[in-house]
Amino acid sequence: MRTQGEIEAAICTALSRFEQGYMGRGPKDIHTHLIGDLLVVRLRGVLTAAEQQLVGSLPADKGRDLLKQVRTQLIETARPALEKIVLEVTGDTVLSLHHDISTVTGEEIVIFTLSGPPAVREAKKP
Repeated sequence: MRTQGEIEAAICTALSRFEQGYMGRGPKDIHTHLIGDLLVVRLRGVLTAAEQQLVGSLPADKGRDLLKQVRTQLIETARPALEKIVLEVTGDTVLSLHHDISTVTGEEIVIFTLSGPPAVREAKKP
């Protein structure tokens, strides 16, 4: 059994590796927060150079909408792999997945709702 911090760190490592392999680059920064049965993952610096060009070359709303549609489709296609990662780390199945990305800040948020709060062990006190 892992501590909450170990679960959060393992999710960061696994999702960073996943982004690297699936999107072609990993995030510049990633943090995970386990809150009961919610797993909140915040990735910063995820836009590729091509995505930044796309957003910058089209009218603001069109570039943003197009990028969000593409990223949403990519996440939905990769959902089984993401759910497997979360199951392996937490021991709980994913009930739902929510995703959004900012074309302004390059920040991406992924929220997993789990079947229950993962079993965690208390961290050792110094």
